Amino acid sequence: LNTGCTPVFIMFHQLTDPTVNGSCRGATPVCNKSADGDTLQLPTFSTAAKVRVIITFTLCAVSAVCNLVVLWAASHGGKRKSHVRILIMNLTVADLLVTFIVMPVDAAWNITVQWRAGDVACRLLMFLKLVAMYSCAFVTVVISLDRQSAILNPLGISEAKRKSKIMLTVAWTMSVTLSLPQMFIFHNVTITVPENFTQCTTHGSFDQHWQETIYNMFTFVCLFLLPLIIMIFCYTRILIEISSRMARGNLVSRDVHLRRSHNNIPKARMRTLKMSIVIVTSFIICWTPYYLLGLWYWLFPEKMEETVSHSLTHMLFIFGLFNACLDPITYGLFTIHLHQGLKRFFRGSSTQSELENNTCLIHMTRLSSHRQTGHNTDQQGGNSRSTKSGSRPVIPVSKI
Repeated sequence: LNTGCTPVFIMFHQLTDPTVNGSCRGATPVCNKSADGDTLQLPTFSTAAKVRVIITFTLCAVSAVCNLVVLWAASHGGKRKSHVRILIMNLTVADLLVTFIVMPVDAAWNITVQWRAGDVACRLLMFLKLVAMYSCAFVTVVISLDRQSAILNPLGISEAKRKSKIMLTVAWTMSVTLSLPQMFIFHNVTITVPENFTQCTTHGSFDQHWQETIYNMFTFVCLFLLPLIIMIFCYTRILIEISSRMARGNLVSRDVHLRRSHNNIPKARMRTLKMSIVIVTSFIICWTPYYLLGLWYWLFPEKMEETVSHSLTHMLFIFGLFNACLDPITYGLFTIHLHQGLKRFFRGSSTQSELENNTCLIHMTRLSSHRQTGHNTDQQGGNSRSTKSGSRPVIPVSKI
């Protein structure tokens, strides 16, 4: 999210609030006081933040391993890749962006508390962070649309791959385009009261507070609300179609049911549908609490700060990041390509090792045979030469 909705941001907005600091630049007693007379305190690396950092780095390691394994297995599953595997590979890439950008940046930022990477890194990383978040949401939407098309139009398999490529191109293009404003509204801001403190924030980029609220609401709609509506719409139509087929299936002979699944849909397609439902459900469950918390903060920041503890904010953000670990696990549970890929990988490693050992053994055997053959050849050549010259074989001195 563009503000991150972290305790650091909340406290920084308090410190930079004009009603609190005014135009103070010196460390005067008035400037060191908040509006209600309390001394302003800079955010610190609290215990909750330390726990958040530990869990974030753990999730980062687990997510990296799982998603890289899935990416390898999906890309080595055969010469011809189905469009479903292409969709999963794109979702895995989006999860890896979250893993290698969102998670490390968040953890490092909580450790340093203030922003120490400079203004350029501030703008670029906030842009990449939102690209990662958008891509996860939009690729999940593409999977939902693809499953809807597969169930409602089962005869359009030949067009499915081309449509999925077009939808993926649109998803990634929109992710980059909608994230571009981040590079212009985020920048370094430094306060001097109660001491020098620099933060990467949107403070000062909007003339009025309502303008920032509109931008945040637009981000919320594009990043979560609109994808959520599309997903619900797609799977509602799928559910209606499956229900109607089950009703029609009651009139079909028992032989057909033996060749089909219980709802008259091929088992492979049904397995893929179940996998996509779990992926969509995990995305909704993991990110809904955090996005709703962000919406609450944008609309009623004062009330949220009084009601929600900083520890809960940390927990909800970590719960959202957990989605990046669930996607590869879901893919591994519902597809046999990953199992086969891992078997090929480990079998290939063992086979390669055995091949190297056998090659070495064969080489040594051949070398030994070659030496033995050469030795016998030398002896035969010597004997023939002795016979031809008419001389007797040399008798050892010890035998005389």
